[in-house]
Amino acid sequence: MFSMMLIKLRYSDELFWTASLATVTHPPRAEQQLQLMGGFEEKAYLAGKQMKPGEDPYREHAFNLQESNRLGSERAIRDTRHYRCASVNYDADLPPTSVIITFHNEARSTLLRTIKRWAHARTRERTHARAHARTHTDARSPEDCQLLSQIQKVHCLRNGRREGLIRSRVRGANAASAPVLTFLDSHCEVNADWLQPMIQRVKEDHTRVVSPIIDVISLDNFAYLAASADLRGGFDWSLHFKWEQIPIEQKMARSDPTLPIRTPVIAGGIFVMEKNWFNHLGQYDTHMDIWGGENFELSFRVWMCGGSLEILPCSRVGHVFRKRHPYDFPEGNALTYIKNTRRAAEVWMDEYKQYYYSARPSAQGKAYGSIAERTALRRKLNCKPFRWYMENVYPELRWAHARTQVHAHRCTHKHKNTRTRTIKHMHTRARTRTHI
Repeated sequence: MFSMMLIKLRYSDELFWTASLATVTHPPRAEQQLQLMGGFEEKAYLAGKQMKPGEDPYREHAFNLQESNRLGSERAIRDTRHYRCASVNYDADLPPTSVIITFHNEARSTLLRTIKRWAHARTRERTHARAHARTHTDARSPEDCQLLSQIQKVHCLRNGRREGLIRSRVRGANAASAPVLTFLDSHCEVNADWLQPMIQRVKEDHTRVVSPIIDVISLDNFAYLAASADLRGGFDWSLHFKWEQIPIEQKMARSDPTLPIRTPVIAGGIFVMEKNWFNHLGQYDTHMDIWGGENFELSFRVWMCGGSLEILPCSRVGHVFRKRHPYDFPEGNALTYIKNTRRAAEVWMDEYKQYYYSARPSAQGKAYGSIAERTALRRKLNCKPFRWYMENVYPELRWAHARTQVHAHRCTHKHKNTRTRTIKHMHTRARTRTHI
């Protein structure tokens, strides 16, 4: 089961203090730790799940658990923002946000570092946190919620059965009391002043859905590495997410490196969105299973139904990117991803879904359930067609399609010629054998 933590933050002058942009963000002092963590017994929590001698450190979590445990629950990380971000001002009356963290058998040291980095950051960002954490775990770790709920402002919810990230996030959003939702993965480390830029943008326009630049935390040694500030989210026709360079014309027009970056899609793990807008747009498609494809469905829906997606360079969050899933999918990873992306294609891509099926022929004939509720939602919201999305949001996808068509034509032509030569060669060899 996924666990979910819901954390409510309120901006206040109580913990306000001014700090210049530092090269390194340090852990909080001992007295701050006591105030932030309450009666939580960290040593007992971490000791409850330790590696066995000789155990493969990558086996259970698909990253180096030994290195994560060695780092502990807190460390100093480098501030990776552009230096101009230090001079950007934000409103003093930013609305509170509920931070929703879902996890499924996450490594305790990694999860606790996610929580404590946020707890530390809120003191630096003049935030007074009223945190409500909803956690969803499976039967193997029922005590996780009980222990984590001892942390001040954290409330943990546990699913009674395996629900997956998508339905767990919906449960967390429903339980959230703040007007703004912040979704955060369970293997992250937030950087300096990460939250204000996103809350500010949502406050200015409630239809914005905003994401930070996602830095890389090495799965091997947990080194914190700065990601490029010139990237946005993209995808190919198989609905495979990819990071891609900002189009050159947009890059040339960006005179200020702190300005938001328009993005066709978001990675989906970390973003901020107003709760009423999230509900109005239909939350998530809860008939999708476990993980995968939900970021496309949400991104299409936001753009086509009156909103926008942005990546904010002055917000940085580190994330452990893994090479495999550390958990099982009841129907298998491939079938689950096909089901989820097929639902997104059938509801939102109109006639362009044919290119999805061309790029992912294995999706043909695979079950994807009823989409009646989601198509009714689209009609109710009076959303734009996918053609509008391609023309106004992601025209580069059309060019990619044109290149693919040319490439396919050349490959087909080459294949035909090769096949003709091969057949002639076989006929020649056959005649030779006959003669012999």
